[in-house]
Amino acid sequence: MIRTGGTIKVEQLMRQLRRELDDAGLNGSFLVRDLHTGDEIGIEPDLEFPIASLVKVPLAIATLERIRKGELNGSTQILVRPTGITVPGPTGLGRFRHPTRVAIDDLLYLSIAVSDSTAADALFALTPPTEVSATLHGLGLHGIAIRHTVQELIETPAERLDPGEVHLAHFLAIEAGTAGRGHRVPQLDVTRANSGSARAFVELLQALWTPASIDPGVAERVRGLMADNLLRQRLTPDFSSDASRWSSKTGTLLNLRHEVGVVEHTDGQAFAVAVLTESRVPAISQPGAEALMAQVARTLRDRLRHDRL
Repeated sequence: MIRTGGTIKVEQLMRQLRRELDDAGLNGSFLVRDLHTGDEIGIEPDLEFPIASLVKVPLAIATLERIRKGELNGSTQILVRPTGITVPGPTGLGRFRHPTRVAIDDLLYLSIAVSDSTAADALFALTPPTEVSATLHGLGLHGIAIRHTVQELIETPAERLDPGEVHLAHFLAIEAGTAGRGHRVPQLDVTRANSGSARAFVELLQALWTPASIDPGVAERVRGLMADNLLRQRLTPDFSSDASRWSSKTGTLLNLRHEVGVVEHTDGQAFAVAVLTESRVPAISQPGAEALMAQVARTLRDRLRHDRL
């Protein structure tokens, strides 16, 4: 249910936010939900996007489910070999020069908190995308399609261009889409990429913060991993404070900028927030876009919180 608290005022607010996003060259799927009442408010919450590194949250759930069932042991060490990646961007094990052994539990931390794609693919080698997808469906969570590993995700035109030409990959990302959400770049085609919507991720967050189908121990560990997220330049400035705790996961690929998370206030209120966006500006660094994403999400959260108060 979308809480309105004055339909005309809400419609005016939504028009204003859509205009601000459009002026900044952003298209997005936003949804904020009060985890206690179920009230929600959003902008195009069912619009599908390729989800980039957001896929690491379902991967963590599936991995921890297998550990809980005894199919995997969190202390098992996995040999991770150097990837040879030289382009800017990858973090963690993707920058290592020598083989190393890392426990499954620690791969989970690297995958979520550092968004380490090499660590995520080491986990995908244990639990392939089809199994991760089946785990989600078995838990009653739908709307998130998981079709490939992270390595397949990052093999975009940007990796084949010189650093001074990467803006051309962003231009291709912007111009090569279709009206049906298809794309000449496979990683940006919602019918071929890992994909989902703001609503699908809010449902996932709801299941993690108020676990019913997900095992409480699994949910608690994923919440802890998301609380340890070190990438805090996007929505964190608008949701983290001395009176609130922000736990989240980001996703970034070419012109895509996403973040999903939960803000928990000291007064007991808790809100799930999902923001998936694509930019029409062919630039790698867009701090203004990141700030606007947060401002729009914060405005939606403030509206819900004001109605409740």
